[in-house]
Amino acid sequence: MKTTLKNWFTHQNKTGVLLILLLSVSFSGCDDFLEVDAPLGQIPHQEVFTDEATATAATTSLYGKLRDLVMVSGSNSGMGVLMGLYADELDFYGMPWDTAQTLYFHNVLATDPAVQSIWDNAYNLIYMCNAVLEGLENADQLPAEFKQHLRGEALFVRGLVHFYLVNLFGDIPYPKTTDYQSNGKIKKIPEAMVYDAILDDLSNAKGLLGDSYITGERTRANSWAVSALIARVYLYLGRWQEAEAESGRIINNASLFTLETELNNVFLKESRSAILQLKPQNPGSNSQEASTYIFDSPPPPFVALSSALVASMQPNDLRKTQWIGEVSDGSQSWYYAYKYKQQFNTGSSMEYSIVLRLAEQYLIRAEARANQNNIAGAQQDINAIRLRAGLDNTQANTPEQLRLAILQERRFELFAEHGHRWFDIRRFGMANEILSPIKTAWKPTDVLLPIPESDLLLNPNLAPQNPGY
Repeated sequence: MKTTLKNWFTHQNKTGVLLILLLSVSFSGCDDFLEVDAPLGQIPHQEVFTDEATATAATTSLYGKLRDLVMVSGSNSGMGVLMGLYADELDFYGMPWDTAQTLYFHNVLATDPAVQSIWDNAYNLIYMCNAVLEGLENADQLPAEFKQHLRGEALFVRGLVHFYLVNLFGDIPYPKTTDYQSNGKIKKIPEAMVYDAILDDLSNAKGLLGDSYITGERTRANSWAVSALIARVYLYLGRWQEAEAESGRIINNASLFTLETELNNVFLKESRSAILQLKPQNPGSNSQEASTYIFDSPPPPFVALSSALVASMQPNDLRKTQWIGEVSDGSQSWYYAYKYKQQFNTGSSMEYSIVLRLAEQYLIRAEARANQNNIAGAQQDINAIRLRAGLDNTQANTPEQLRLAILQERRFELFAEHGHRWFDIRRFGMANEILSPIKTAWKPTDVLLPIPESDLLLNPNLAPQNPGY
């Protein structure tokens, strides 16, 4: 039965529906049941939403999917690697058949398997979010406040995934149902409408979620995590006052969030600068980022930090000495991201993968202030980040100088984190200027990835294809 069901839904996927397997706990012959303690990412039948434990597990499985496969994953499939290669942050050393190499060399086609994987994994997770939301809608046995929190988490994850999709692909669909017939005919909507839908989801999520971390750890979304993402969305939209207000809401809550004075504490699971983290799947395990980026012998097996990035950092920048590792063969050196340091099981987990953190909020507020001609305020926020890195105060004192200083500070602070560098040079309108000299196959139309060709063929409503493909 398991194989038959998977084949049926795989067929639906190929008709442009982008569904995942929906397994019912009533199917006694199937072995992919929801595991309350360690959910694997399958959303079962409505029966799950009659019990608080299984409803919670269904919702927290959304974070598991983010951690393992989608967008903010610290694995090779996450934006940190893929868009780090696409921009000027990482160099590729993997095998020629690795799908990531097409992104690095900008030889991306509409049939590219890496792009197809980004698209499919994202929309599979969106489908899971919709399944949770629909399950909760009819879960009359669950307490109202409990349902409210789970609903807020699902809306947050749905908004987060769409945020990355719109910045990768431009105009995209925004499905809000699990109905495969309507999803099979879904149309793209313009970027502006996508952002409206994202903000609608996030606004609703913020109203549903409380201010506390309900597990004691910072591994499930609350109103602060939603504010952090809203601040980023407003920044990307150039809505400066709103971006400043949302980021300021977090920065001003010093009782909960503070910048770690020691850089090596920033990525520990107890970090007070963490706003949202992803917990490892197994007890004692640590972040995927450490395994992805760290290597101990040359040449690098897969990716390494761009030597230009490392060279552009000031020698006394503590981020260079504490967040970057070096491997040499005696004549050449290679560098790796060393923000996360624990590659192996440590008995008790020491590092969780950070999705949102306080330093980004300072940089968001600095940029928002600079664009409102609040020079002193922008300088204050930049300097909070620079001083912690052992650097002097910024010398930038005009809005344009501050914008460029912030772009550079974001490059050094947020490297190897979820594709920030790519999204920054894209939204600053500097991708062509920065990448054309170093990427021989670069085209100005590469600012967007292609809609996967197979989905376009099976659902013409996704047309037109993005320019250049």
